[in-house]
Amino acid sequence: MNNTRSTLSKPSLRILEDITDTEDISPADLEQSLNDIVDPTALNQLFEPTATDDSARAGAFRSRV
Repeated sequence: MNNTRSTLSKPSLRILEDITDTEDISPADLEQSLNDIVDPTALNQLFEPTATDDSARAGAFRSRV
């Protein structure tokens, strides 16, 4: 696809973009929906700011193809 670093704010959308960029396909062409594999709301909540700190939590996503 575009092979550029995303400015999308939600981790679930960035992961979807990384997968489709790596596979060079559109999200509609995925065999399974991301929602079928992982709860995107829960994934996004993992990286939301905490109640005591306004900064986002650090984390990384790595995949092997």
